[in-house]
Amino acid sequence: MGSKISAVLVVAGMLMYTYPILSNFLSEKYTDLSMQSFKETVQSMKVPDSVSGSTQSETNRLEALRTKVETYNKELFDEGQKDLTDPFSYEVSSFDLSEYGIENNLFGFIEIPKLNVRLGIYLGATASNMSKGAVHLTQTSLPIGGVNTNAVIAAHRGTRYQDMFLHIDQLSAGDNVMITNAWKTLTYRVTSTDIIAPNEIEKALIQPGRDMITLISCHPYGKSTQRYVVYCDRVPEGF
Repeated sequence: MGSKISAVLVVAGMLMYTYPILSNFLSEKYTDLSMQSFKETVQSMKVPDSVSGSTQSETNRLEALRTKVETYNKELFDEGQKDLTDPFSYEVSSFDLSEYGIENNLFGFIEIPKLNVRLGIYLGATASNMSKGAVHLTQTSLPIGGVNTNAVIAAHRGTRYQDMFLHIDQLSAGDNVMITNAWKTLTYRVTSTDIIAPNEIEKALIQPGRDMITLISCHPYGKSTQRYVVYCDRVPEGF
């Protein structure tokens, strides 16, 4: 009997040890498949018409989306983000991307090499979206780059299934963060970090003249009384 109990304990110990590794592996595979599907969708939206030399209607949808996103970002800045409260309170997404042929409101992907993190960016901070990856917080700039923009991207401080922004506090000035959207990959560099209260909305606002993304997660680990914030500025292309 004692040997059986020991065997069970050994197996249980192995499962406890390997579960986080296996969960992260499966989550990474899910992200890989989502990324591949996203790229294929974008490619299908810009296939040239072999007969007329013009582009198919799908391309027009991609261009229309770009125009709408740019307009959204400009209006946010011009209006001073007047409707922004606690960014985590926003579950309604900025757009319905299915109108443009993109499923699951997946806007793109974020990669943080130092943390070995790669996550989808979903529009709207719903519980479902946050269980799958990072989310874009409504009433902040959409992550397409450009002066007078600041896209706030949030993720859990780790879940049962993957690390997500678990180690966000390990980021420091000079670390790179990449954003891939339907049009290109943008590189940002960490400039500073901060710990703020949920109602310190001014810390997440667009900064005039800057092209930014802001990463945000709960703090301290396991609680949600504060927010850990990482500010990043766009790296000029060619650098």
